[in-house]
Amino acid sequence: MHAVILAGGRGERLRPYTDDRPKPMVEVSGVPILAYQLHWLKAQGVTDVVMACGYRHEVITAYFGNGEKWGLGITYAIEEEPLGRGGAIRHAYGRVGGAPPIVLATNGDIITNLSLPPVLAQHQAARDLATVVLTPYVSNFGLVEVDAHDRVIAFNEKPNLPYWINAGIYVLSSEVIAQFPEVGDHERTTFPRLAEQRRLGAYKSTAYWRSVDTVKDLSETSREMEQRLLTAFLT
Repeated sequence: MHAVILAGGRGERLRPYTDDRPKPMVEVSGVPILAYQLHWLKAQGVTDVVMACGYRHEVITAYFGNGEKWGLGITYAIEEEPLGRGGAIRHAYGRVGGAPPIVLATNGDIITNLSLPPVLAQHQAARDLATVVLTPYVSNFGLVEVDAHDRVIAFNEKPNLPYWINAGIYVLSSEVIAQFPEVGDHERTTFPRLAEQRRLGAYKSTAYWRSVDTVKDLSETSREMEQRLLTAFLT
């Protein structure tokens, strides 16, 4: 199983943490986000990873090397100029060996414990060209419930809303790669076309998932990871 990780983000909203490193190398409780991803991918059966790098790529290559210490084969697709996420996936796929029938692609700024076998099974059964993992949309604010007489009856702290968002995890059949832009974002080009053709699948997941985009996200995710570690230790 092969995976492509989009690891070239500058992380402007995470400055100053990204002044000397790309966004996926920002540490959550002392561990780079990419390290969490590699542990997750290896546990799910991934054997080879191509990291699509750009900004401060030397920080990533120096930390992970060829992947031997991580039990993975790691290669790098370094962009001379920004290609956009879709272009980065297409460029990185050129470094994937063996032309596998499917490849996993992920954003490099997420932490999750999603089980991949059910996603792969759905993708193959549906014969879609691509499958997007979705996660519940959590409100950034607490919601207030009121009754018919405008009296407050409950406070819901950051509840799940009745919508789903893109989790930044994709299963891609090899034949769809040619439809990705050489430069640009697949979510604005390739995926809308696939949706019109009814060839884009969706896998709804309620597994743990966090995207680290801002300093606030970093702080919240660090607290969550520490709590999860403490819970695992005490149980």
